[in-house]
Amino acid sequence: MDRASHEGAGTMIGIIDSGFGGLSIYKSLNTLLPSESTVYIGDHAYIPYGEKSKKQIQQRVKKLILFLQKKAVTLIVVACNTATVAGIDVYRKWFPTIPIVGVVPVIKTAVEQTKTKQICILSTPFTATSAYQKELIRQFGDGCVVYNVGCPNLVSYVEKGILTGPDIEKELRTILVSVKRNNVDVIALGCTHYPFLKDQIRAIVGEDVTILDSGGAVARQVARIIKHNHMKTIGATRHIFYSTQRSPNVSTIASLLLKKEVSIDYANI
Repeated sequence: MDRASHEGAGTMIGIIDSGFGGLSIYKSLNTLLPSESTVYIGDHAYIPYGEKSKKQIQQRVKKLILFLQKKAVTLIVVACNTATVAGIDVYRKWFPTIPIVGVVPVIKTAVEQTKTKQICILSTPFTATSAYQKELIRQFGDGCVVYNVGCPNLVSYVEKGILTGPDIEKELRTILVSVKRNNVDVIALGCTHYPFLKDQIRAIVGEDVTILDSGGAVARQVARIIKHNHMKTIGATRHIFYSTQRSPNVSTIASLLLKKEVSIDYANI
């Protein structure tokens, strides 16, 4: 990271996701840093990332970062677990002059909070089977039983704005079998789409199970970088949203997820 290039600069946070999942990170950033401006890009034309190869994901993220650089962002959040585990170190090598923050499941926090020593991680199959996540479990999960559950369909439900109803409830009940059968007391949400299903997960697992996501940790890390690099808030706060898919449904579903009116512009990437 080239500190000199950012010191004293106005802050503009770029946020990248395969689709709508990063909006959960946007919410956390906006809560902790309400005066900071953001530019969001959802790669809906190429979703889901979980079915792509590591190289394909890396090339898409590279194009999205190049797009955000043209929007004068000073810091980038790869607000997608799958994209993060596919190559966060590669992105930082490609773009050494801009801070890049990734998103990983809060396994360490889950282990610290569990009393039963049984935790569950919910993520996309790509993330669940990645060497990156397996190393996190090896590093922080010692002494715990870790149920590492890949969920192939949850992202598509959130992308369609289907957060309630019998279909998503059935899907979640199937996924959460290991939680219900065993003495799991902490669930780590390892995909940024999943916080939008937190209430539905809570209804199934009950009040005694702690449900964690990465939003707060990411927002605090961004705050630390802004402070360390002396980035200044300049001008009125702006929140701009883009999608690589030209569809009126994109704005409609984003508004549903954020519970406020959002207009998403098309980005031909």
